[in-house]
Amino acid sequence: MNESNPRYDHLLRKSQDAQRGGHDAWAVQSTGEKVAVALVLNRADWLVEQGYTIAEAIERTGPEWVAMVPQVARRIADEE
Repeated sequence: MNESNPRYDHLLRKSQDAQRGGHDAWAVQSTGEKVAVALVLNRADWLVEQGYTIAEAIERTGPEWVAMVPQVARRIADEE
């Protein structure tokens, strides 16, 4: 996955926002963003809050975005 991909950059920014700002920063995102960011940040509790299982979240997020989740998660972890 190319890190200059605009979708990658978007998911990274939203994930960084939620990582820094916690639940409040996450709560203002769109439903699709919330689900993808919860997967990136490994926040099953946030998925439950949205009414999603992990399997449902993967389906909702779609293959293109799901493929970016591990890469974005590693980037977030490296920034800590």
